[in-house]
Parts: sequence; C-alpha cells; structure tokens
Amino acid sequence: MKPARDDASTSVDSDFLIERLSPDRTLAEPVYRQMARRMRELVAIGAVPDGQSLPAERILAERLHVSRTTVRRFFEELRQSNELVVSGRNGATVTRPRSIQPPLGKLKGFSSEMRECGVEPSTRLLERAVVVDRTIASMISVPSTTPFLKLVRIRLGDGVPMSRETAWYNLALAPDLEGWNVEGSAYDYIQQVCGVRLVDAEQSIEAVSSSPEECAAFGLRAPLPCLLFKRRTRATSGQIVEYAEGVFRGDIYVYQLKLT
Repeated sequence: MKPARDDASTSVDSDFLIERLSPDRTLAEPVYRQMARRMRELVAIGAVPDGQSLPAERILAERLHVSRTTVRRFFEELRQSNELVVSGRNGATVTRPRSIQPPLGKLKGFSSEMRECGVEPSTRLLERAVVVDRTIASMISVPSTTPFLKLVRIRLGDGVPMSRETAWYNLALAPDLEGWNVEGSAYDYIQQVCGVRLVDAEQSIEAVSSSPEECAAFGLRAPLPCLLFKRRTRATSGQIVEYAEGVFRGDIYVYQLKLT
C-alpha cells in the first residue's frame, strides 16, 4: 500500500516519514546518522520525492523522542553530504542532486562530456608529479623505466564534485606533456601541442563503493555506490599514451548506450 500523500508530486505523509526515520536504539551507529542513512535510502527508492518538505525540527524531535540537537545534526549531515541538499528554516526541503546522462561510445575528455550535458566543468588538482611506475608500465606494455606524468584530480561539474581521477601519461610518447599547466583538456593538449593523434580507447566499468579518499573528495560521511572507469587511450602508432582510473558518483552518473 502506498503512503498517503498531501500532494501527489512533492509530499508524503509525515507519519510515514516518522515511522521510517525512527532510530534503532540497539545499534552502535549514532542516531543522527541512522536517520540520514534512512532518508538517503527513501530518496534512492523514490519513496521520498524531489522537493519533499520535512517536518519542522521541533516536531521531528518530539515524534522521534530525540533531542533537537540530534535533529540538527541529522539536517547538517544531509547538507554536507552532497547526496541530498537540505534547506529551509522550519524543517527542510529535500532535493536530489542533478543527474548527468552522457552517452558512451566516443572518445572524449571530462570537460567535453560536461559541456555536452550543459554543465560547466572545473578541476581541483591534488597531485602532479613525474614518476616511474613499474606496475603501470607493465599494464600498458612499456619499459619499466618509462617516465609518466601522474595527475590526481577532482573533476567538478557546476562546482559539484563528480569524480576523483588518477591518470598516468606516457612522457616517452608525448614528452611535451611535462610542461602542461593542467588547464583545459589533456586530449586537446596531447593532439594540438604534443602532435600525438589519439585514435581510440579501451574502457571498462565496475561497480565499487567509495573509498575514504573518495568520500573526502565528494564531501560524504558514509560510502556511496560509485562507478570505476579504467581507460587505456591509444595513439595512431598503437602505443598507449594514457592510463586512467576514475571513480564517478553513482548517485549522479547515468550512462546511456545506443544499441543497434
């Protein structure tokens, strides 16, 4: 039986919410985190619609038999997580993050993909170094002494963290990359400045849970289902110029495939 709704599109019955948010006192998990976790689950399955107004802080505290401090921490948990946006003075309004639905099948960088979706891309650089990595060299079949430009970046769309990416660029194939200021598109720089034409890439997609580093990057208090992309990008010579691993937020990314 579906819960009663005050408004068919943006409201669910407060008794339904209270029942679902009621904490389990036997758990070691803090009460406010239990409430936040259950709210995320309700939003994920569609039981709480986008734009849902939550009961006021005082009402939640009284009905759930918790302190108002606990309710405030519950609201703050949702405000800071980027999984849900919560705002309002008397209670709150739940808003799901905007989903990104880029099509797969064409070799393109993050910036191009975001702009195709009408989103403004930006990057936060965490690490930039020239390294020798035997493991990566073995994975792309180059000598173990091959130098790589290693970049660790947070990729953002409209200011929201979308992915945490680690990429290794083959400096033996594209030595001019060492002077790149990490602004704009790496693919554009490789082709236009380094003179290395890119022809294709092999990419795999795996389901993973966000690591502590990724939770920190995305502003999460608890792990989130994510998509792990592993990509080998090849030049016309057949050599691999880039190996990248990117973890993308599963609550935002919805990839589309056209099957014929």
